[in-house]
Amino acid sequence: MTANCILERVAETQSTNNDLLERWRAGELIDPVARIAHKQTAGKGRAGRTWLAHPEDSICFSLAYPFTRKPGELSGLSLLVGLAVIAGIAQACDLSEVTLHQAGLRLKWPNDLLLNNAKLGGILIEGGQAKSTDPTWMIIGIGMNLRNANAIETSLGNQPELKIGALDQLLSPQSRLPDMEYLWLKLIASLEHHLSEFNQHGFEQHQAQWKKWDAYLGQIVCISGAGKEPICGIAQGIDNAGALLLQQDNKTIAIHAGDVSLRIQS
Repeated sequence: MTANCILERVAETQSTNNDLLERWRAGELIDPVARIAHKQTAGKGRAGRTWLAHPEDSICFSLAYPFTRKPGELSGLSLLVGLAVIAGIAQACDLSEVTLHQAGLRLKWPNDLLLNNAKLGGILIEGGQAKSTDPTWMIIGIGMNLRNANAIETSLGNQPELKIGALDQLLSPQSRLPDMEYLWLKLIASLEHHLSEFNQHGFEQHQAQWKKWDAYLGQIVCISGAGKEPICGIAQGIDNAGALLLQQDNKTIAIHAGDVSLRIQS
């Protein structure tokens, strides 16, 4: 099994996203590049937060991918990446997506993977277009817990609202996690397939599929972020551009901003 992109493996780095971003800014990216690190000392999460991961218990990598679309035509990309990760997990673990859904795997808008409402993984997308004639390079970072969810949760300190899930919880007691290299290659292959389709057709054709995995569909949620007052409503899925739809009384509003916290209203 081979990937079309360049594969890079390093023992340690601060952040695989930063490594590839620096190359993009220097104009050094030509072909898609996937870079995985055994250990990231300054991994990044959403909104500038630190992504904490135990090297033996998690997988962290980034993929630099060039799009012919303009940056403004990439709406829904993080949602599409979530679907690609689910497909890669299914292939690597030899499980159907129906089985994964029944086991409680879900997607949280706009960029998290949940397992029975516990955080399994996260997606961070950075990049852009240097000039109008260039491809739009997006650096897609993915971090996912593989095992020892309780130990990871304990290391994060006293955060009762933050529950941690791990990939091994999807498997039966008789099953073993796939080798990390095998898992990585399956994830990369799935990403390449989905990103190529997205580059040609956009997100709209995946709208209904994403809704099936929506963790909060039909629930009352509150969106907060960017120092603004929380916006609450009933989550009604997403529109064809990937914006979150909230029903408020007799109107439906679309939430486009990615830097938000999504919480079920207590």
